[in-house]
Amino acid sequence: MSVLQVSNLVKRFDNVLAVDDLSFSVSQGEIFGFLGGNGAGKTTTLRMVLDIIRPTSGSITVLGGAPDRRQANAIGFLPEERGLYSGMSAIDTIIYFGRLKGMSPGDARRRGMALLERFDLAGRAKSDIGDMSKGMAQKVQLATALVNDPQLLMLDEPFSGLDPVNQGLLEAEILSASQRGAAVIFSTHVMQHAERLCDRLLLLRKGRKRFEGTLEEARGQLPASLVAVSSSDLSDIAGVHSASAIGEASDGWQEYRVQLAPGIAPESILEHCSTSGIALRRWDERRASLHDIFVHMVGEEGSNNDE
Repeated sequence: MSVLQVSNLVKRFDNVLAVDDLSFSVSQGEIFGFLGGNGAGKTTTLRMVLDIIRPTSGSITVLGGAPDRRQANAIGFLPEERGLYSGMSAIDTIIYFGRLKGMSPGDARRRGMALLERFDLAGRAKSDIGDMSKGMAQKVQLATALVNDPQLLMLDEPFSGLDPVNQGLLEAEILSASQRGAAVIFSTHVMQHAERLCDRLLLLRKGRKRFEGTLEEARGQLPASLVAVSSSDLSDIAGVHSASAIGEASDGWQEYRVQLAPGIAPESILEHCSTSGIALRRWDERRASLHDIFVHMVGEEGSNNDE
């Protein structure tokens, strides 16, 4: 079941085209990666889904209806720009957001304490946000997005500023939300998290979609590559785009970095070597990472491989 449907979405700010004819959908239980560099249009799109800003044209359907306050009780949102009341305690902050989403004070407190326990913050439940570290405050903000068990969970650059331990905690929460049936969409320009988590992903460049599909489908857009050791010149094989010698193994054996022509599967080259008597000592396929795919489809601008 589709929880979010975006169709031909356009957003202009004066002469700037921030979102350009964008269409995609996110289904129940799906983890959807919304990937692009700074200024790609990710945050603008999420704000239109939340009805914070209105599109210039196109349509958005959220939980069966147009975006408005009626869907707020079923949505969780973690904004890129974090911001909580520094003088309010952690548990009161979570209760406040729970009540904004239609929860009773008692239910919001019980759910909030369970989240703080899971985030190893139960002992700081009554601490003011201003007295917490940045990482602690970010976990409280995450709890405000999860307190209502949302059917649609949207996270805008959620891993920004988190240490590796808390990044792992957040990944676990994303998986947990998906497993209970929520549709999860998160934007990021750090590819490793998307590579580990996403069922499907969308690559966005300057407001326009460059790719939508699974990681394996994205890998299929790039020519295959491998490293092989052979006593024959592999560049003469049909389907091999290039075979660069990268080192001599021994006794006439040569190590090659092999780039295949688009659409050629490594198995077909291996089968050709076997049937043609081309001796091989090594055959290692190199699978493209999501970073490689991003650079290929979107360009170096906006890619970030730092944690």
